[in-house]
Amino acid sequence: MSNSYTAPIVRTSLPGPKSGQMLEKQASQESNARTYPRNFPIAIKAASGSYVEDLDGNVFLDLLSGAGVLALGHNHPVIKEAVKQQVETGSHLLDFPTPIKDEFIDVNFSLLPESMRNQMKIQFCGPTGADAIDAAIKLCKTYTKRGSIVSFQGGFHGSTQSTIALTGLNAPKEPLQNLMPGVHFFPYGHCYRCPLSLQKSQCQTNCIKYLENVLNDTNGGVPKPAAVILEMVQGEGGVVPAPTEFVVELRRITRELDIPLIVDEIQAGYGRTGTWYAFEQYGIEPDVVVVSKALGGGLPASIILYNKKMDVWKAGAHTGTFRGNQLAFAANVAMVEHMRQDKVLDNVVKQGNLFKQKLTELKSRYPIIGDVRGKGLMLGMELIEPNSGLSSPEIARSIQQNALKMGLLLELGGRDDCVIRLLPPLNISTQEVEIALDIMGKAISISFDEFDSAVAIS
Repeated sequence: MSNSYTAPIVRTSLPGPKSGQMLEKQASQESNARTYPRNFPIAIKAASGSYVEDLDGNVFLDLLSGAGVLALGHNHPVIKEAVKQQVETGSHLLDFPTPIKDEFIDVNFSLLPESMRNQMKIQFCGPTGADAIDAAIKLCKTYTKRGSIVSFQGGFHGSTQSTIALTGLNAPKEPLQNLMPGVHFFPYGHCYRCPLSLQKSQCQTNCIKYLENVLNDTNGGVPKPAAVILEMVQGEGGVVPAPTEFVVELRRITRELDIPLIVDEIQAGYGRTGTWYAFEQYGIEPDVVVVSKALGGGLPASIILYNKKMDVWKAGAHTGTFRGNQLAFAANVAMVEHMRQDKVLDNVVKQGNLFKQKLTELKSRYPIIGDVRGKGLMLGMELIEPNSGLSSPEIARSIQQNALKMGLLLELGGRDDCVIRLLPPLNISTQEVEIALDIMGKAISISFDEFDSAVAIS
C-alpha cells in the first residue's frame, strides 16, 4: 500500500468487482458467524497507518483500528522492526522466563499508578481478552472460595461460555444452555439512559445504592460474590463512561465487604481514554486489572494484573498454550517506548477533545443526535428518533453506510446498534480527524434529510 495516501478515495461501487468475488468465496467457505464484512463489504489488500486499501483500489480512513487493537494504526514501522528482531531469537516459549518477557513485565508494572506497582503480580493468559476474563474469575473464586459474580447491565466481557454469561447482551445467550451459573446483573450508571428511569434531577447515583442495599440485605437474594466486574467505559454497550461517584462508591462497597473488584480494561486500557488505564481517572485501585487488545501491539496477548495477596493458585491452575508469545512481548515494549517518546497520550487527549467538540456542534444542528460521550479516543454518538427520543438503529446504520461510501469506516454498538463508535489509532493526526469529521458531517446531513423526507411522506 502506498504511504502517499492522505485522504480516502472511493473509485467503485461497494463492493467493487474484485472485493465482491472474494466476499462471495468467503461466504461459501467461512462460518456464518463472521461479522465485519457484512457491514463493510470490502476485501482488504493492504493497510498502513490510519488507512486500509481494498482489492479494487478504494482507500478508507479506518476509525475501527482492529476493534481497538491497533494503538499505533496498521503496520507501524517501530513495531514491525521489533517483531523482525525478536523472531530471530524465538517466538513461542510457553511460560519460560526470557529477556524480552522480563522487559515486558517491567514495562507493564511501570504503567500502573505508582502506589500499585509493588503490590501486583502478573498472570499470562491465552491470546484473547476472554481468556484473561476467565482467568480473573477463576482467580477470584479460588481466592475467596465463593461462587457467584456481580456484573453490570450493558457490559461486554467476551463470547466464550463463561464470559458471555457475564455479558449483558441477551441475543447471543438465547441459543445456548448451561452457561456459567451464579452471575447477578445490576444497573450500570448510564445517566443518559437511566436504568432506573429517573430524571437527572432525581438521580443521586441510585443504581450503586441499590447494589449496596442488596449486598447488605440478609434477605436480598444475592450471596456475597467472589468478585464484582465492570468496564470503566462500556465499549460494546455503547461507549458509556461510568460516573465518577458510581465507581468511587463501588470501590468503597467492595472494600468494606471484602469483595475483589475486577476492572476490564481490555478495550479502554493502553491509552485509549487518555491515561494508560481508564481506572486512573477515577482515583481507585482495583484488585484485578484485565488487559488485552492493544497490549500486543497488534499481536495476540492478554494478561491479568492482580494484588499479591490473591496469589493462591497452585502450579498449573491456569495455563494457556500461547501465553508465551515472544513476538507480542517485543511489539509491546517497542510500542510503549514509542508512545512515551512521541507523547501519544497527549495526542489522545487533544484529538479526543477535537472529536468531541465538533460532534457536539453537530448535535446542536441535527436532532437525530441524542448524545455524544466517551473519554479520549473512545467515543460514541447515539442516534435517536427526534420525536420520541427513542434510540434509532436505522439512522445509525444509515450514517455508517453513507460514511462508508465516502471512504470512512465507522463501527456501531450499544443497545440495538444505535451508537456510532470511534476507535481511531491513538496517534491519529489532526488532518485525519478533520477528514473524518468532514465525512461524518456529510453522512449525518444525508441521513437527516432522508429521515426528514420519510417523516414528511408518512
